[in-house]
Amino acid sequence: MRSIPILDLAPEIDLMRKDLDAAYHKVMDHGRFIMGPEVKEFEAHVAEYLGSKHAIGVNSGTDALVIALRAAGIGEGDEVITTSFTFFATAESISMVGAKPVFADIDEKTYNVDPDEIVKKISERTKAIMPVHLYGRPAAMSRIMEIAEKHDLLVIEDCAQSFGASYEITCLECHGKCSRTGKGQKLGSIGQLGAYSFFPSKNLGGFGDGGLIVTDDDELAELCRKLRSHGSLKKYRNEMLGYNSRLDTLQAALLDVRLNHIEAFNSHRRAVAERYTRAFADMDGIIPPTPEDAGHVYHQYTVRVTGMDRDELAQKLEEKGISTMIYYPVPSHRLPVYGSAYNHVELPITDRLTDEVLSLPIGGMFSEEDQKRVIDSVVEILSS
Repeated sequence: MRSIPILDLAPEIDLMRKDLDAAYHKVMDHGRFIMGPEVKEFEAHVAEYLGSKHAIGVNSGTDALVIALRAAGIGEGDEVITTSFTFFATAESISMVGAKPVFADIDEKTYNVDPDEIVKKISERTKAIMPVHLYGRPAAMSRIMEIAEKHDLLVIEDCAQSFGASYEITCLECHGKCSRTGKGQKLGSIGQLGAYSFFPSKNLGGFGDGGLIVTDDDELAELCRKLRSHGSLKKYRNEMLGYNSRLDTLQAALLDVRLNHIEAFNSHRRAVAERYTRAFADMDGIIPPTPEDAGHVYHQYTVRVTGMDRDELAQKLEEKGISTMIYYPVPSHRLPVYGSAYNHVELPITDRLTDEVLSLPIGGMFSEEDQKRVIDSVVEILSS
């Protein structure tokens, strides 16, 4: 029986192959592989799509976070409040600029950082909040922006998993406490800075590493552009210590092709998610990601497994040829890199969900036939 991977990019690539080939040959013909014209073209197109004044291409999502933090003036002695329930790069970027990641617990319904928990973590050293829109679902940005404004904090959005998502507000996220700041905006354009990853598995994935920073602030944009290119806007006129972090011309050209399809691919992901949710809605032992959110782009479709050991379910699905992933089995504050520094931190919801979450196959062209097989297999295993 044919295996079902957690993500199959082949159908998407086949759909775009003619345009991808044309973009590739155009770059090969002009040979401007670093900061060629396609970089500016892609930056202009993506800025327009996201509703941001500036888009700055860099070489990875991690560098997008680091450079955004540097541009915002965050460094030694500062604290940045974020979530521990995400990929390590979020906390890593904060530590890399010399600041301290301060972890707040999450909302068990949304998997995103809980605004009420953010408030509890604010200290005199807090400089910024870095919400992560985990699995493609918007964090509670209205409340986060209100908290930031009240305490004079910056907001840097980690949009690595949420390209194309918009903040539509479900009210349940904010428990009726928000003023609807940011409603209808694309994620990344609500805070002072937004950072994206173009890792191949992302909703807007490239064909190698790549990243992007967006902002409406002219000064922040200029600093980001300097920092991505050795602290310089003009060759041999270095003004600060920066990075070699430019988005390759070829990646920009190929990403521009994918950008034309992002709405269709994200719409398809939502349809897949709706079918999953309907199938699991009244089933014991599994909790689908609810309540639904119109702005969610389902980078992952992640359920909570409560009826049996999560790892056992994953193993039984693997035996049926169905791949799953655990995002994330170890929260950042429990990783070896931080040693005993965070042993005192209590994040009960974060710790519990790391033992329960399981991501099922999904994609921009995931077939109904394959999805039915996944659903039937999950139901069979949990019912036996």
